[in-house]
Amino acid sequence: MFLWLLLLSFAPGVRMYELPEGKNDVFIKNSCPAFLTFTNVAYAAGVTVELACLCKPHQVHSVAWFFRKHHEKAEQTRAFSSHDGGGHNTQRHDLRSRLKIRLFNLLIHRAEVDDSGIYMCGSIKRDFFYAYDVDIQEAEMSSTGVVKAVAADRKRWGEPPPYQLTVAHHPWSVCDRCGVPGEQVRLGVCYVQSKYLHVRYHGSRKRMLSCGSGAVPGEFAGLRELKSAATVEVRECHVACPTPSKTKSSSDMRAIKDFLGLGSLDESATSLSFQNHPAGSDLTISCPGARFNMAVAWDRGSEPIYRLKHAARSNDSAIPRITIDGGNNLRFKPAKVEDSGVYTCWLQGERAAEVHLLVHDLWGNSRSVFDDPEFWDALNTGLKVYGVMSGVFAGLLLIKTVVQFVIEPQNAHDD
Repeated sequence: MFLWLLLLSFAPGVRMYELPEGKNDVFIKNSCPAFLTFTNVAYAAGVTVELACLCKPHQVHSVAWFFRKHHEKAEQTRAFSSHDGGGHNTQRHDLRSRLKIRLFNLLIHRAEVDDSGIYMCGSIKRDFFYAYDVDIQEAEMSSTGVVKAVAADRKRWGEPPPYQLTVAHHPWSVCDRCGVPGEQVRLGVCYVQSKYLHVRYHGSRKRMLSCGSGAVPGEFAGLRELKSAATVEVRECHVACPTPSKTKSSSDMRAIKDFLGLGSLDESATSLSFQNHPAGSDLTISCPGARFNMAVAWDRGSEPIYRLKHAARSNDSAIPRITIDGGNNLRFKPAKVEDSGVYTCWLQGERAAEVHLLVHDLWGNSRSVFDDPEFWDALNTGLKVYGVMSGVFAGLLLIKTVVQFVIEPQNAHDD
């Protein structure tokens, strides 16, 4: 191990990070505003949100993050520390278990609609430096929810509501599979434009903020109660797989690997992971290295899981149990024992990882063996094998009997 680290230290490109000369601290360039305003950002539910603390006084060496829901009082603001959650227990739904503070930035893993609110970075003395107005929108295949919200406000006002809605679409993704039929995905986030938006909130365009922003007045009741504002569009695609080509590593690294006997390892091998999960509770599986703006697909064994068949639609009464959310995560609501199997995720049209999932019953649950759907198949196979073996045994016994009582006495009589 020591020899491996020693050899790597002499390889080009393997060095400790050093700040380039003449490169100033970003916090020296960005001065904090005298009056705290809220920068509006909007995401689809399921993505990993990263909020950067863009300014702080130079004498402050660490920051804390604070949160309150939209339209809550300032006294209800609560603080987050680096000891909260750690971002590792991503199966839980409470916010503290899904956040992580990295340097001065706040990461929210698998953001949910209830995570929408005001996020502020500041000192432990509650001196706030920078603030975000975060809007997490549930993505659906249909925009029925937006239409109903506008209709409710139109009925309330007796005329077209004093705002205009628009959907900002991301570019179409690449085909998420190659060699087999795949899908292309495009996410759209709902935005509202009105002169009645709160002036303390600002976005990339003047008087236009996301539909779930805290700047939306309470009089826009239909818009304020809207949860599924984001939309997802899916279309079919089919592309050929690219010709496999091996990426040439540096000669020094290749020489080191050959010296250590690691030269034959496949650097492009699919990653492998194992997960255990109790049945009856929700489960989310993420594709390693995937981001919300990448093309991600999921297969169970050799069967593709297409969004067009497993997407949530606002005009459907039945919600699919297995869905792919806006963050490209595979979600089970809830997970069942029969969901156990091997799941493969595609990343940018190439196979990226395999997840071996085992969903098990909790101890103490009274579950009969006859409830297992594979029991009857196993029993049928066992009976067939037993029948074949019994037939072979009976045939051999018959041959032995014929030889013993027919052929041998006849030979003895001839003698």
